[in-house]
Amino acid sequence: MRRIKRAIISVANKNGIIEFAKGLSNLGIELIATGGTAKLLKDAGISLTEVSKITSFPEILGGRVKTLHPRIFGGILAKRSEDSHLAELEKEGIAEIDMIVVNLYPFAEVAKKREATLEELLENIDIGGVSLIRAGAKNFEDVVVIVDPGDYQPILETLKKEDGFIDVETRLKLAQKAFNYTADYDALIAETMERIKIEEGKVKLGEKPSFPHTLRLSLSLKQSLRYGENPHQRAALYIERGETPPYSVVKAEKLQGKELSYNNLADFEAALLLAREFTEPVAVIIKHTNPCGVAIGDDILTAYQRARECDPVSAFGSIIAFNRKVDEKLAVEITSTFVEGVIAPEITEEARAIFSKKKNLRLLRLPMDDLDLKGDKDYKRLVGGLLVQDRDELTWDEEKLQVVTKRKPTEKEMKALYFAWRVVKHIKSNAIVFANEKQTVGIGAGQMSRVDSVKLAAEKARLPLEGTVLASDAFFPFRDGVDAAHQAGATAIVQPGGSIRDEEVIAAADEHGMAMVLTGIRHFRH
Repeated sequence: MRRIKRAIISVANKNGIIEFAKGLSNLGIELIATGGTAKLLKDAGISLTEVSKITSFPEILGGRVKTLHPRIFGGILAKRSEDSHLAELEKEGIAEIDMIVVNLYPFAEVAKKREATLEELLENIDIGGVSLIRAGAKNFEDVVVIVDPGDYQPILETLKKEDGFIDVETRLKLAQKAFNYTADYDALIAETMERIKIEEGKVKLGEKPSFPHTLRLSLSLKQSLRYGENPHQRAALYIERGETPPYSVVKAEKLQGKELSYNNLADFEAALLLAREFTEPVAVIIKHTNPCGVAIGDDILTAYQRARECDPVSAFGSIIAFNRKVDEKLAVEITSTFVEGVIAPEITEEARAIFSKKKNLRLLRLPMDDLDLKGDKDYKRLVGGLLVQDRDELTWDEEKLQVVTKRKPTEKEMKALYFAWRVVKHIKSNAIVFANEKQTVGIGAGQMSRVDSVKLAAEKARLPLEGTVLASDAFFPFRDGVDAAHQAGATAIVQPGGSIRDEEVIAAADEHGMAMVLTGIRHFRH
């Protein structure tokens, strides 16, 4: 490992580069720069050598070719521990290059622009910059490669402190970051290239495919978790590199409490996705990713009290999501029993003071203004594969609803059916919800037969079932589920329809004087 004597700089992102280059120059490090970077640094009064002086060849093709030359790459790739390499450099008059300071053309920013043209995209595919980074990272024991402006100041401080040396551990970390940087860059280019189509012999830029031929997921380790679903399973949280949807639990601000566990994160996600179904003040109580109580109200305190009434036993040790501000009164109500965690868009200082008395309670804050998950995908890992689907963003289309029974739902029943339908799509199938227009009353989740889910939901109800409505995430294969719903006290049902026994099921509803609405939309959740 040798002292840093020479650095090449070529950056598209100019943030902090003048200060960094001045710092390098002040340490006696010779600078080489390209095109616009060279002009910027020269205008700032920094002494440097342009790449064309090193290569004895001008930049050509409008800047497409600048650094791709043996006098540059030989100086980067030569192994300082190999005498034969050093002899070749001396023979060819090539100087060693000990530091690469490069970031790439802003392809990601251009690709995000709706009006971006094919020409713009192609011209923002960096060639020389990627090659410089890869060469420096490959030879990290001899070359320091810097792609992140956030590393400029720490590197300068190290160079000053260590008399121009950078330790091999730091070099390796920088090289790892560099390869991740170019991998993400190339992955985005590959993804974007799938938008290019040939139509009538002409090259055109089309829409991004919903399911590309090759799916590339790029995620960074955010934190290790205490353990997974069970103590014997190791676990960690990774987050998507680049822009994460704003309505994401990984962006929530943790205000207090124990470290978030694997199960906590899964439950917070389930709570958030259900809460976003409602514009009214809503409280969602989650246990093992299933709701055990959901309610709306004129105010958020009332909503929570109603939600907890549904199943106060299961609510013990739960995760709760709100779509309104949590104040002192609500905090007192929440902490009157044991809960694992709370997430809300805002929590007052008075409420935080109440929560602070429960030191283990996990308190998260997440703005909920942007609820759009359009285009987001849902993933499920298989051994050796990955299932990918669109998110289930549908509720129902009022114009396509079919009332198939002799009796139509009353206005009150329709409100309750709409409430229950928004909840049932977030419950593991087979899913059944008894509800009124304000709250869930009984929830049956994850049973292998639909009639058993109906019976379980009725059995778990802590509030009167008489006059409630029932939502089913999929069709009734037999009339027994309708019979059980009637016996429990339900007066109306919403379900997708589509069973070969629909006539039998509808006849059962008519026999009991029930109203039945078909949505034509199924909400299986596995």
